[in-house]
Amino acid sequence: MAKILILYYSRHGSVEKLAKLAARGVNSVDGCEAVLRTMPPVSTVCEATEDSIPDKGDPYVTIEDLKNCDGLLLGSPTRFGNMAAPLKYFIDQTAPIWMAGDLVDKPAGVFTSTSSMHGGQESTLLSMMLPLMHQGMVIVGIPFAGSPLATTITGGTPYGASHVAGHDSNNPISDDEKTATQLLGQRVALCSIKLRP
Repeated sequence: MAKILILYYSRHGSVEKLAKLAARGVNSVDGCEAVLRTMPPVSTVCEATEDSIPDKGDPYVTIEDLKNCDGLLLGSPTRFGNMAAPLKYFIDQTAPIWMAGDLVDKPAGVFTSTSSMHGGQESTLLSMMLPLMHQGMVIVGIPFAGSPLATTITGGTPYGASHVAGHDSNNPISDDEKTATQLLGQRVALCSIKLRP
């Protein structure tokens, strides 16, 4: 089975919902299995530490999870047009994998959520791609053909899946956002099979 790591950070739950939708897309591909992982928040207090196992939700990611995946879906809320600090903090610890070339030629896709339509979705998705390209990964997006991108009035971009959560984070994920997110998961899974040595 090809293992597709779905690594995400979610503050108010929207990105976690997208991660679960991406997992459906991955699991719809024969021979592929979604592995969901998250990470703790970054603390402003130097002495603060998190338990190694979260109280609820998906397990925390390890470097081994990333090293051993056959494909990656990376998700983060938008923070001033960029990925959230906890995700960047984890990525900054992946130099040994980069030096070993463990992620070279593996497919990767990205997804995000913002509170407003013009809250920086595309810049966040593009910023998330940069470290993946440095790792030698093959970036997978969402094509207009066969997707809701040409007609959506909510989230969704060719750079990756997205959701407009609203200022109170209560907007439900639209049908177009669901379709695009599942399609992204499916495409990364299919590419992982094609790219496996």
